[in-house]
Amino acid sequence: MANRGGRRDVLQTLDDRELLRRYRLDRAGIMFVVDLLRDAITSTRRHNAFTPEKKVITTLRYLATGKMQQCSSDDLGLSQSSVSRVITQTLTALSQPNIVTQFVSFLDARTLHTHKRAFMDIAGFPGVVGVIDGTHVRIIAPSEDEAVFVNRKNFHSINVQIVFNTACKILDIVARWPGSTHDARMLSESGIRQLFERRYVPANCHLLGDSGYPCKPWLLTPYLQPRQGPQLNYNRAHKTTRAVVERDIGQLKRRFHVLHGEVRLRPEKVSKVIIACAILHNICKIRQIAEPLEDGDEDEDNAEDGGMLTEQVLRMGMVFDPPGYPE
Repeated sequence: MANRGGRRDVLQTLDDRELLRRYRLDRAGIMFVVDLLRDAITSTRRHNAFTPEKKVITTLRYLATGKMQQCSSDDLGLSQSSVSRVITQTLTALSQPNIVTQFVSFLDARTLHTHKRAFMDIAGFPGVVGVIDGTHVRIIAPSEDEAVFVNRKNFHSINVQIVFNTACKILDIVARWPGSTHDARMLSESGIRQLFERRYVPANCHLLGDSGYPCKPWLLTPYLQPRQGPQLNYNRAHKTTRAVVERDIGQLKRRFHVLHGEVRLRPEKVSKVIIACAILHNICKIRQIAEPLEDGDEDEDNAEDGGMLTEQVLRMGMVFDPPGYPE
């Protein structure tokens, strides 16, 4: 069945498997997003208005492929200029604070204990409620302040701070800093630091981060030169547990290929793209929507390596000597 004007109705013509491959959500998931955004993206114009369904589908296709040209060539009935307008409107709606807080939230006392138990099961590391890392999303050279967007690997990017739980759900994300910004700087000005340091998060709850972060009572980093025994055990368990964040960033970028390539938008729009991908990723997790089938092999490899290291750490008895914290 097709809409007027020859536009294809993919929700009627494609099955869930094909919808998932193309748009990363099944039909029920797509309609969930449509209903979430309907009021914000419904056009008030009476003629030639695109439906909320069309707008969401077009935006999902862009995020899944990273190519606006693909959206206008997919028999959806949109010109290139219409694709750009539709995506901009939908991304703006999806990245509004009232939407973000529905799906990305760290401070939930009911789940902190669950996070601790799940992280403990990985390698016996106590008190962990999240793992934190930075990842770069490549962008075209912006017309303003170009130099500050050049990262240490010498390409233009947005540096993204992200926190995951063991279920690959995003607990916190900051996606507004230029690529040259150090991870420690992003952390120092982030809301998640305020949550811990103002004690909104209970004591004995920790994040795990790599050595690029400062060691704090609530943020544990590895020893740079560990001694044999408890310090080495600590580092091994830390590495195994923190591997969750590397796996999960990989899954996020595999699900939404726009984050893999160079995003050809202004930095402020790229930030909306990243936030939208985070929200949609969490919606996939909530609705138990798996990754596209063609992306499954890498997960298996990572899981196998992590499992081997976990067994090695557990056999060592897991005696910890956490590093001291600076005053």
